[in-house]
Formats: sequence, structure tokens, C-alpha cells
Amino acid sequence: MNSFFARKYVVQGIFIVITIILLMRLFYIQVISDEYMLSAENNVIRRLPIYPARGIILDRKEQILVQNEPVYDLMVIPREVTAFDTLEFCKLIGIDKVRFNRQFKKARSYSPYKASIFEKQLSVQIYASFQEKLSDFPGFFVQNRTVRRYPDSIGAHFLGYIGEVNQNAIDKSNGFYNLGDYLGITGVEKSYEDLLRGQRGVQNLMVDALNRPKGHYADGKYDTLAVAGEHMISSLDKELQKLGEKLMINKIGSIVAIEPSTGEILSFVSSPGYDPNLMVGRQRGNNYMALLGDTYKPMFVRPIQAEYPPGSIFKVVNALVAQQFGLINEKTFFFCPGGYRYGRRGWMRCTHVHRSIDLRGSIRESCNTYYGYTYSRMIDDAGMRPVNAYKRWRNAVSKFGIGSPLGIDLPGERKGLIPTDEFHSKAFKSDRWGSPFTISLSIGQGQLGITPLQMANIMAIVANRGFFYKPHLIKAIGDKKVIKEEYTVKNSAGIDSKYFEVVIQGMSEVVNQGWGTAYYSKINSIEMCGKTGTVQNPHGKDHSVFVAFAPRNNPKIAIAVVVENAGFGATWSAPIASLMVEKYLKDSISRPRAYMDRLIEANLLPGFTIKPKNPKKVSSDSVKNKGQTPKQVLPVKTTR
Repeated sequence: MNSFFARKYVVQGIFIVITIILLMRLFYIQVISDEYMLSAENNVIRRLPIYPARGIILDRKEQILVQNEPVYDLMVIPREVTAFDTLEFCKLIGIDKVRFNRQFKKARSYSPYKASIFEKQLSVQIYASFQEKLSDFPGFFVQNRTVRRYPDSIGAHFLGYIGEVNQNAIDKSNGFYNLGDYLGITGVEKSYEDLLRGQRGVQNLMVDALNRPKGHYADGKYDTLAVAGEHMISSLDKELQKLGEKLMINKIGSIVAIEPSTGEILSFVSSPGYDPNLMVGRQRGNNYMALLGDTYKPMFVRPIQAEYPPGSIFKVVNALVAQQFGLINEKTFFFCPGGYRYGRRGWMRCTHVHRSIDLRGSIRESCNTYYGYTYSRMIDDAGMRPVNAYKRWRNAVSKFGIGSPLGIDLPGERKGLIPTDEFHSKAFKSDRWGSPFTISLSIGQGQLGITPLQMANIMAIVANRGFFYKPHLIKAIGDKKVIKEEYTVKNSAGIDSKYFEVVIQGMSEVVNQGWGTAYYSKINSIEMCGKTGTVQNPHGKDHSVFVAFAPRNNPKIAIAVVVENAGFGATWSAPIASLMVEKYLKDSISRPRAYMDRLIEANLLPGFTIKPKNPKKVSSDSVKNKGQTPKQVLPVKTTR
């Protein structure tokens, strides 16, 4: 009898345990786990994000620089996939079986029940053929997207590119970005990401067992519309940019042109360049790695990241600062015997024996001796200890926007370099030093480093007779054409306007007088004021530099051109700048065709001595690695 009751309790206990397990499993399925809910919902409702159209970017005349193009992401829900012809599937979307297996494994590891990207950015053509057979591939569907398209293939460094968000960007976005979203990686695309990206929407679609849409859930009551990003009106002149990129083919260097009255950047050329369309589409990763491995560094943004000793163009700054200090004036003469003697045995050569020469002539003929004496007065004869005089000089030079970022609306701007007094005191192991120790700074050499943007900005200061506006690439935002307040603020260079005229006259004679160093870059009917520079390069051929503004009165353009390993500033940089200035001011070029052809066809890349018949920039059809890596900062000497 006792045995019977014992078995009874055992059986009841087993049933109770089984019941408890079932109840716990039911509770887990219905309350804790979302596995079956997701599976059920995906069989009935498909929540699809509606990606907004990214804001387009226009040039200053409102011509399109960047537009959007439709593409299609192939999505998959692994739990819903059943057996199908994988070979036909792979053939339709242009992949192999190895990639299919890899992508499916990746999707399944992300989630068996949630949709994820299987293959992104299918073209319109691939989508058209695949869509016809979509019902043959259960678990797959297509998500509409847009990508960037660059109709003129210009301005890659200025415009930048977009890419898929990484986990770090998702974590920092406070829930805005999701896996598969795009954001600006470089250029204006990155700087104005918050405005360009727009606001994502969502639609809830009813689908049947064959993944065919059957309408919006609840007649679209819970759908939200996407909001397009703001469009941008850039300061860039498209035709001027095209000309600049054409002139810089097969050359290493930069062109930066600024409108002095606004700070708007008219042209922003970094060479070697590349076709921005390379950074779009399914081959983007391969193209990126090819560009990254190119020894000429086509992705390096030279106008704001390359730093050069300015050479003779820095004489303009020293001439203005010394006048402001009251140490020289337009009637100050120095004798040039062919060089400047400093210290006990120091000798800084000049390009010529200029004999007695005044301030205007020193600019026109680029006399090193004149600036040796001028710098000595600023450091040794300033009525204070030389180290303190140097501090004063450095502070005055820094007001020209050297040694600190100008604040351009692009990421990655370098600040340039003006060595501090502490730097010199540490190097000389004492603070008892004078101008002979740093005499190379008198002619723009030594430890000085200036970006091409800063060079162009110095010319904007001279053109404006003492002030500048922050250089920028976006002049207006959205339909209301909003202008950032910071771009309307005048920034003083700390030099009285009366000191500019003698310097400007000297710069005018550089170009417009027969004995000027850039006479062969003269423009008929336009008085361009400029300064040449030839920066000696211990690692190869000299660098060619030219800065200018035009016209002399009511200037419309300030420009800086740097061509690495190209020799004299008058030979290459000055003619390039001259064509750019004439094109912008006249919308045409009056020089003979041969004048332009010489510049376009010249191959000035290190190690090349021939002139190709069909020069090309790096494009979607040509991604090549050539030559040696150019240096960014070269502490060298200069001629003129």
C-alpha cells in the first residue's frame, strides 16, 4: 500500500515538473524571447527605412557638382531563406559562390531573424534583371538607396566622399545611425554631415510568403516620411576648377584661389588628383586601397596639409611688418654687393649684385640682402633684447594667419609653423642669440612652414590692404541661403593700410615691368600684382611658387600656386596662376594656344623627363603607382 502511494506521488511530481517546464518555456517565448515575434512579424510586416536624399552640392553659379543616383541594397532575413539555385543567384548579382557563403554567414551571425545587407549598391541594370526573379529567392528583398555621383569628376579633395558607418560612429551618434547607414568621411561631406544627411523615414509594408509587397500596414498610419538633406552652394567656380585641375595634370602641388572681399575659395586644386567617382560603388574598397598605395599620394589634401618654406614670397610679410615697426619705409635703401654678411663669417647669397636698392625694388627684384638688413633691424636694433624682439616679430607674423589654422570648413587643416623663441633657445642652449642665428627666416627659409591656403590668404590680406575674411568653401546653405556669421567677420593683420602701397607697387612691377621676375606672365588689360618664389629642394629639383592678386584696384581674386620639383617660380607657377586669373576675370584666355599647351603637356613628376601626348589624372580607368614619395616640409634655401 505504501509502495502504491509512493509511485503515485512520483508520477504526480513528474507531471508537475513537466507542467512547470512547459509554463516556463511558454513564459520565455511570450515574454522574454523575441525570436518567434520577430519571425512572425517578418512574415507579415516588413519595416523598411526610407533613406533621405543627401543634400546636393552646387558651385557658386549653382551648377551641380554632386548629385544623387539610385542604387539598391540586397537584403536578407536568413531564417526565411529556403533552398534555391545559388548559381543563378550569384550570376544575376555578379558574385561567386565563395562570396555568397561568406555574406550569408555574416548575415546569419548578425541575426537569423532581422534583415541585414547581403550585397550593397546594386546598379539599376543589375536590379532590373534581378527583380524579375526575386520571388525565386525567398528571404531576400531589395532596399532602395542613393549614392553620390560627380558629373564633372572634379573637386575630389574639396567635396570628399561618404562611406558606411562603423561601430564607433554608431555608438557616438546617440541612436541616429544604424548598421548600413552612410556618413561623410572627408571633405565638405564630413564638415557638413549634420546638414547634408537629412532625416531617415520608415515604411511598414505587408508582404506575403513570396516576399511580394501587399500594401502599407494600417494604410501607412505608422509610416514616416524621409526629410532630404540641405543643399549647399559652394564658393567654387566649376569652370575655374576644371582649368586648374587640367593645368596641374602630371604635377605635384596645389592651386588655391580666394575672393579677397569675402574669403570665398574660388578654386581648390590638389595634385595629383583622382576621379571622385572612384569612391562610389561596389569597387570602392579596391579603388581606395589602390589610391592609398599610390606613392604620389593622390588622397593627400595638399592645399591645407602640405607645408612648405615660403621662400621669397615671405619677403612681402617682412616688408610690411618692418614698416609697421617703424624700422624701414619706402625710402629706405640698403647696398647689395651680391649677398648679406652676418655674424663673423656668415654669408647669405643674393641672386644678383643689386647695389643700392629701395623697398619697392627689393620686392621687384627679390633682393635677399635687403631682407637680411631688414630682419637684423627687427631683431637686433629694436631697442630691446633680441629674444624679446623675436617674440614681437613672431606675434606680428602670426596675425597673417601663419602658425595656426585659418579655420577652413574642411577637416584635417594643418597650422603651419613659425618657430618659437623657446625652440631657438633650446637649440642654441641659451637665450642670448640674435638675427645671425635665425637669418634664414628673413627670406622665408629655416623652420618656417606655410600651407598653400595660408599663402593665398596672405595675398588676400595684401589685396584688402590689411584684413581678411576666414577662407571657406560653402558660401550658402539651404533654400534660404544662410551664410555663417563667422564668414562675415573682418580679421585684422595688424598692419596699417598706408604701408601696403609701396609693397603692392613692387609686386605690380614683378609682373608688369620688363625687368620683373614674372614679366612673361603679364595679362593684357589686367594689372596683376605678384611675387615669385623658387624654393631649393635638397631632395630633388627646386619647388616653383607664385602668389598674386588681381586687379590691383578692387581685387577680385587672390591666388597661390605651388608646383613641386618644377624649378623657378617664374617658369611654371606664375604662368599657371596667370591663366587662372585671366580665366576668372575675363571668362576667356587670350594667350596663344601654345602657351597653355606647354603647361598642360609638361610632366613634372619626379623621375619623368618626357612630355606625354595624352596626360591623365588618376581616374576610374587609371589607378597607377609611380615614382617616389614627395616630401611635405623641406627646410631649404631659396633664390627668387
